[in-house]
Amino acid sequence: MKILNAEEIRLADRYTIEHEPIASIDLMERASMAFVKAFEEHFPAPRKVWAMAGTGNNGGDALAIARLLSERGYEVHACIARYSERASADMKSNELRLRRESNVPLHEIWPGDAFPEIERAAVIIDGLFGSGLNRPLSGFAAEVIEYLNALPCYRVAIDIPSGMFTDRLSSAPVFRSDLCITFQCPKLAFFMPENQDYTGYWEVVDIGLDPSFIERLESPWHMTDPEDLQSLWRPRKKFDHKGKFGHILLAAGKRGSIGAAILSARAALQSGAGLLTAHLPACGYTAMQTAVPEAMVRVDDAEDEISKIPLDEKYNCVAAGPGMGVSPATARALEELLRSVNVPLLLDADALNLLALHPEWWELLPKNSILTPHPGEFARLAGKSESHFERVEKAREMAMERKVVIALKGACTAVCLPDGYVFFNPGGNPGMATAGSGDVLTGVIAAFLAQGYPPAYATRLGVYLHGLAGDLAAEEHGELGVTAGRISEKIGQASLLLESC
Repeated sequence: MKILNAEEIRLADRYTIEHEPIASIDLMERASMAFVKAFEEHFPAPRKVWAMAGTGNNGGDALAIARLLSERGYEVHACIARYSERASADMKSNELRLRRESNVPLHEIWPGDAFPEIERAAVIIDGLFGSGLNRPLSGFAAEVIEYLNALPCYRVAIDIPSGMFTDRLSSAPVFRSDLCITFQCPKLAFFMPENQDYTGYWEVVDIGLDPSFIERLESPWHMTDPEDLQSLWRPRKKFDHKGKFGHILLAAGKRGSIGAAILSARAALQSGAGLLTAHLPACGYTAMQTAVPEAMVRVDDAEDEISKIPLDEKYNCVAAGPGMGVSPATARALEELLRSVNVPLLLDADALNLLALHPEWWELLPKNSILTPHPGEFARLAGKSESHFERVEKAREMAMERKVVIALKGACTAVCLPDGYVFFNPGGNPGMATAGSGDVLTGVIAAFLAQGYPPAYATRLGVYLHGLAGDLAAEEHGELGVTAGRISEKIGQASLLLESC
């Protein structure tokens, strides 16, 4: 699913109006009806509602929504915040229609007026400003937002919380929505941690913008859609055997961090890899053979660390880094690997830290290698970022410049591809912020890489299934009970859901 900026949304609106054709006021009615249907699922009637409208088209949405909710048995009040003496034509039309066709009390507030008294039990619907906002709120508009944010009510935003920019960092005040029902496509701002206190839970409703026009728009930003991933999925055939599903070489672990190697190995095998050889320091042999008996193990000459990563067998991919450490001996081993590897490569954790310490190694990295940094590791690779907007843009630029795939891990992991496209993952939950979760992701992606999926597809599939598995683990154990091992155990179930969606 594409993520559009404010200008692209405006163009899609205009194209739909001209080519469907449909009057702009009727398109607003269609959007408002889509909002109301979603709202009813969360808040069945009867319920007290306050619809707060501005003087632009978002205000027109709010007034149409107020009328439609009133027709469905909600106890509705509408309030227009007159922060401007001018109003859009469609907002005026919906104001007139609300006055003529409903019994909804309509309040107006101007600068200096007392704000309405809103009951604790009411749901506040925010239609003050929309996605076209281009400057921070101030003055009377800011006062209205701050007043609404201070109320102990549940708050719902129409399309986007008022005061939030779609594709850049916002400055306070911003409406603090508990739920945002957004039109047609998600907004880039929803995937940024700086906005987590404003967006709350969000969902997308289709308002019938022209799909062919949206398809032609050249946005680099996308949200991963399970229906899209289904087209990448390769069902297994009856006479397939383990040799068809690839052989992974996993170089991981040092004394005290063998668990990272175990988690990666187990996740790879639970994600469909045919064979896995774990290359470990000698101290990890017994632990790996006991914890993951399905894995083959090769031990390093060194007891406590990896000092060499042999490629003397036929492997379909190599994954390196989890728990590996950054000792001089391990650094030499990784450099030798980069100079000799001729199969798809995934680098995680300490392999990335070593790459940051040795930037000259970038020239050794095979094209389409996969890097899976968390924000701290990425900062070591690319320098500190002032915001997550900047961090994601840096990752996108790095993926294009270096011709690699970067999975920038986080609540909405961003998969950045060499062609400039970025796919945000919608799944996952805070319970996944736990030790070893990233090691599991390494194993999952490596499994798809070994099975012959191109690096971009392997990463997108792996990230999606990892997040879905985390959600399944949270459903069973609660977010506090999610562990890396429990995420890994749910990968198979997650793949069944993907196949059947």
